[in-house]
Amino acid sequence: MRGTTIFNRYLNTPSLFSKNREVLRPSYLPENLPHREIEIEQLASVMSTALRGGRPSNVIIFGKTGTGKTAVIRYLAREIKRTKELVDTDVLKMPDMEYIYINCEIVDTPYGILQNIGNRFIDDFSERIPFTGWPTEKVYNMLREKLDEKDRIVTIVLDELDRLVYKSGDDVLYHLTKINDDMARSKLSIIGISNDLKFMEFLDPRVKSRLSEEKMVFPPYNASQLKDILNERIELAFNEGAVGDGVVEICAALAAQEHGDARRALDLLRVAGEIAERSGDSKVRVEHVYKAKNKIELDCIAETIRTLPLQSKLILLGIIMHEEQGRRNLTTGEVYEAYRELCGRIGIGALTQRRIADLISELDMLGLINARVKSFGRGGRTREIQSSVPAVDTKKILMEDEELKTLEEYSLRQMYLH
Repeated sequence: MRGTTIFNRYLNTPSLFSKNREVLRPSYLPENLPHREIEIEQLASVMSTALRGGRPSNVIIFGKTGTGKTAVIRYLAREIKRTKELVDTDVLKMPDMEYIYINCEIVDTPYGILQNIGNRFIDDFSERIPFTGWPTEKVYNMLREKLDEKDRIVTIVLDELDRLVYKSGDDVLYHLTKINDDMARSKLSIIGISNDLKFMEFLDPRVKSRLSEEKMVFPPYNASQLKDILNERIELAFNEGAVGDGVVEICAALAAQEHGDARRALDLLRVAGEIAERSGDSKVRVEHVYKAKNKIELDCIAETIRTLPLQSKLILLGIIMHEEQGRRNLTTGEVYEAYRELCGRIGIGALTQRRIADLISELDMLGLINARVKSFGRGGRTREIQSSVPAVDTKKILMEDEELKTLEEYSLRQMYLH
């Protein structure tokens, strides 16, 4: 008789998912995109120029996270490929078309962008642009030469474009928007995607006018539209009857509260399904959605805390230690004294109080603490600081840092706790 393992009971639990739970992930591209027909039509009319051998206008697409911007671009790229396969014959010959997608959150330097594009057109590995080491001008010249070796139309999609501009400026956009002036055979157009309208203010006027030949704004989904999106995915992902009453409505309502974020709605539904399945329940119910909401929020907080710099972790730990000992609504001075004490305990140099005040503001913006300014009239103003995350869970995450492990059982000196 074969033995058992700890996974046996999970393997023997009936699955609520019928086929492919991946359809509930934002990366899945469905056959149609509900409630984005207008945006698809508008963008298709721009991109159709390429099918006739012309250069499409540069387009900037704005919209909040989860409003379908990237999905629409990927959908249209797929449709262009299908059209070329269906129409490209000896009678009607379509131009060579290249579609290159770059996420500027991952590739966020001018060199990296140009190298990434250039290497798509270099087959010989030995000739490829190296990861680093060349002057940017040399990379640009290599890219231009390779692009212009034959007639073709190239569309570059720069997702999270605002991240690139804020970090590295608009030099690479200047190069890419003027590259058509330097080419005789190929044509290049740019589609920029951003959830921040303000980044355009940081562009050189010449770059701005060339880049934003056309602009599009994707509105947030409302709760009714999110329900339609979820219902389509449920048919593909779950067994019939596996999603209980009210689940879709709650997922849609919670996501609609957060700028109509379809990704959020899909994540809530998928995680709720996984929680129900692991619990051995026969249906996904409303209580599973609320458990999923708490789990997703905690996962986001955990990742944010793990990626904090050491100095910010020490500030947050000092605030939590104060609260463990019954002290809330701390002043900047009290937080700073606790921070200095912890720095001394682990043997690192402390930053100035002014710099710590800046880091406190950053933690406030991240939602990890609440730092309210309180006015005392003629007595001046001060900040009241307290954590806005679960103390026990947060401390556990902070203790994952090897440099902080010695502080696990440590308590702040009582002199700060009067």
